[in-house]
Amino acid sequence: MRRLFRPRAVKGALAIAAALLPCAWFAPLASAHAGPPTPNPVAERLDAYWTADRLVAALPSDTADDDAQTVSAKVDGPRPGEYVPPSRSFDGMPQAGTFFWTDPTGTGRTCSGSVVHSPGHDLVLSAGHCLRSYSGSSPRRNLAFVPQYHDGLKPFGVFPVRANGVYVPQQYYDLGEDAGAEYDVGFAATEPNQNGLSLEDATGGAVRLLTGTGYRHAPVRMIGYPGGAEKPLECWSWTTRWDSDDPADPGSYLRIACKAFVDGTSGGPMLVPWSGGWAVVGIIGGYHTGGNTPEISYSAYFGDKVRALYDDAVSGAPPAGPSS
Repeated sequence: MRRLFRPRAVKGALAIAAALLPCAWFAPLASAHAGPPTPNPVAERLDAYWTADRLVAALPSDTADDDAQTVSAKVDGPRPGEYVPPSRSFDGMPQAGTFFWTDPTGTGRTCSGSVVHSPGHDLVLSAGHCLRSYSGSSPRRNLAFVPQYHDGLKPFGVFPVRANGVYVPQQYYDLGEDAGAEYDVGFAATEPNQNGLSLEDATGGAVRLLTGTGYRHAPVRMIGYPGGAEKPLECWSWTTRWDSDDPADPGSYLRIACKAFVDGTSGGPMLVPWSGGWAVVGIIGGYHTGGNTPEISYSAYFGDKVRALYDDAVSGAPPAGPSS
């Protein structure tokens, strides 16, 4: 028999967890790489392109699709009497950051992501609608990941996304962001930064990917980068199961209540404490590309399909793409 969540009890537990589990609790993973790093000219070019002014001016990717976004007849906002935990801005953590790219008009765009442990020390997890290789028929340009971006700073450098290094399920390309919302997840394989360091070696570690662990998790630390903000948000909450009431957006999702998670936070991780650090059980996305209101966010369920997608990214298998 599953236990019911009691908001007051959970609220107290979250406060205790937040006090006991500061950012510095993360334990870095040991590097398996040896030898002096070689500077990466691609990363050097992107580092020069993404100046502080361009970083700050970049818009959230979500706004590109706002006109096409449908809204459920039963809007998925907070329920009557539901406790919605507050969020706060902070300087971030090394294992979370932001993708930056330019769209076909030359406008800078952003989406959130997290560094996920892999044998190659090079993977970033985000939402499928953030990472799909194409916007219409035009590839995303100047695509790179900046871990712990804040205030126009790039503390660990810039990590280009590899050619053919974007992994999004074929079903998401074929069904689209509404009918394919259950597949709204993606991985990006990165190149070393301008100093020749791999992503995990630069950030000192990564979060662990958990799949098949169900819908209910507590406490959950959610992190995301709001559009137009120079710092990320974090919020402590808990996840439950949401079964969609929208036939155009079918499926079952993780649901989480947190204030102020607006456009730009898509792809941000939902983290749980794990041995030696953090593990990720979801990302902001899925149902209505993350939700209709700033107070309620969603994630596609992390099951066998997400694990298979991760395995493809690790092995370097040919990625999926838009059907011709």
